[in-house]
Amino acid sequence: MTMLPSPQDNDPHARWRFFRDVLVFQLKLVLGNLQNFLLLPVSLGAALLDFVMPGKAQGERFYWVLNWGRKTDEMINIYGAIGGYHATGPDETADAKYTVDSVIAKLEAVIVREYEKGGKAASIKEAVDKALDDMQSKTGDAGERANDVFKQAADRLREKMEKPPS
Repeated sequence: MTMLPSPQDNDPHARWRFFRDVLVFQLKLVLGNLQNFLLLPVSLGAALLDFVMPGKAQGERFYWVLNWGRKTDEMINIYGAIGGYHATGPDETADAKYTVDSVIAKLEAVIVREYEKGGKAASIKEAVDKALDDMQSKTGDAGERANDVFKQAADRLREKMEKPPS
């Protein structure tokens, strides 16, 4: 199992980057599920139409739906926080200004501008940072024990996955 490098302890924004990545990942999961929910009936409908009323090419409506699904996958880019899916060619990529990541980046830019002005965003960030620092300082030993349990479970899972089937 490949582990990603952990953020530097001296990075003052690592906590917020992690928090952002968790929230964006959850949003992308919801969008991906919505996409799948919509693609099921739309792709079946397109395939049915292609069987009943063929177009210029066999399955053209169905393959159009598949292409649309691929493009929306690129727009969602569910694993973007770790350098996820990227299309292979210039004509196969989603329009960069319509991706989830670009919309999030625009929202972040607004928040950062507000933070730099010292407005409410800065006050909220300071209050949340203080609360999280207090919470983390109180979980010291328990946090280390939880981390040890997590590592042991990961090691056991890795061992089971590496064993050849009997």
